[in-house]
Amino acid sequence: MKNISVYILVFSAAFALLLVGPAFLGGQFPIYPLMSWGDVLDILTPLILLPLYWLLFWYGSSGKIKLGESLAFIFLAAMWVEGQGMHLSANSIGHLLDEIVHGDIYLLTGFYDEKLSHYLWHIGLLGLAALLIVRSWQVPFEDEQFSWGLIIPAGIIHGFTLFSIVIEGGTTLLGIPFMLMVLVVILIWGREKMPNQPLISFYFISCLVALLFLAGWCTYWGGCLEPSKVGII
Repeated sequence: MKNISVYILVFSAAFALLLVGPAFLGGQFPIYPLMSWGDVLDILTPLILLPLYWLLFWYGSSGKIKLGESLAFIFLAAMWVEGQGMHLSANSIGHLLDEIVHGDIYLLTGFYDEKLSHYLWHIGLLGLAALLIVRSWQVPFEDEQFSWGLIIPAGIIHGFTLFSIVIEGGTTLLGIPFMLMVLVVILIWGREKMPNQPLISFYFISCLVALLFLAGWCTYWGGCLEPSKVGII
């Protein structure tokens, strides 16, 4: 792909579809009715997104990827897969426990579904974002077209998706400091890089949009309540 801006837009659209889509696909999967269509879509999430992350990580680097960078990517990707897979199974099983609100199986499933999986998954997700920013900072894209007309909508889409998963996942204590850190670092040390660094610009816009949505949401509801707990999902 010759235009990195197009690729980033494709990534942001796939990210939004795969991370937000399952919440709205509750119908039974006809081949195995105990699963939902959302579960089926969620199975594809790491299979599609992690290769896209790798291409963003690799693209334009001319193969100059250090061993430490590769190991960091593998570690964060493994954390993503562990957390996402744990969430997928525990959440799917949890839907069958609606009538059981007491007992160890209910508590353990809820812990895997709502706590441990979310933090593992989102640490991996935000860690990969940080790795892409650092990589882009050190090894800028060369000879690439840079279209603000594509980067801005990509950043808005991705920012809204980040807001959605952080607020619904109950990981605002993780997400908000990360987003603030990205904005501060780029504003202080990376402003001159933004016109020539599409990934840095993309993540700056994403974090700004996510924080604006979080500020509005938490102000409106008087706290960072999950959409599912206020009847939206």
